Amino acid sequence: MDQGGNLLGAFLKERRARLDPKAYGLPLERRRTPGLRREEVAQLAHVSATWYTWLEQGRGGAPSADVLDRLARAFALTEAEREHLYLLAQDRPPPVRHAGQSEITPQLQRVLDAFSDTPAIVKTPEWTVVGWNVAASAALANYAELPAGERNVLRLMFRPGGHDHLLDWEGVARHVVGTVRRDILRAGMRAETQALIAELRRDSADFRRIWESFDVVERGEGKKRMRHPVVGLIDYELSTFGVDGHPDLAVVVFNPTTPADREKVRRLLGRDAR
Repeated sequence: MDQGGNLLGAFLKERRARLDPKAYGLPLERRRTPGLRREEVAQLAHVSATWYTWLEQGRGGAPSADVLDRLARAFALTEAEREHLYLLAQDRPPPVRHAGQSEITPQLQRVLDAFSDTPAIVKTPEWTVVGWNVAASAALANYAELPAGERNVLRLMFRPGGHDHLLDWEGVARHVVGTVRRDILRAGMRAETQALIAELRRDSADFRRIWESFDVVERGEGKKRMRHPVVGLIDYELSTFGVDGHPDLAVVVFNPTTPADREKVRRLLGRDAR
């Protein structure tokens, strides 16, 4: 097969050429091309040399996830390169690797802070708020004063009194739960997430009812009308953005819908500053 049409084979061949035989304790003499030989890569990946050769030539068929992971380890691929390998070989990203929660970097915090009069947060797949800006603290919740375990939007929504500040509580609750069901499969079900869902199913009939409807929300946009105890109603348009390289994090921007709504947020910011 023409290598131009065999993207998987071209990728494997190029990565093979980057490998340093000396780093693997292999002899350097009599090598006509850079990198490792096909049979050497096959040995590192624990596959047959014939099958690996066919794979580079576009004749090996679709490799399994196990083989792709062995190839990724043999080539010492980064996570981005591993994902690219899967997309070339199977036309889909790799299975989720269950990892710990990502940290908010100083650069990401500066992005939040750039939304000076627009509330913005960073959330996990289960809607635990792990980052926020000053506008979010003023208009949504004072996250800094909440215990870490209480900075979860599901816990706040489904506790007694969680209905009071949302005019369309049912619609918002269904939207949030639907995004949780979607995102925990994309990012991986952590033990903490399983425990949270079990707790809410046990303690909240509303959560149990909505969770068991199996609704899945795909859109990263929505609307929310909130009642603030100081300035009254504020309408927001919500937009959600993934954080590249961190599948367990997303930025949610609460954009005030009208100039009057934005002015209410500014009043709250001025009140907090005083």
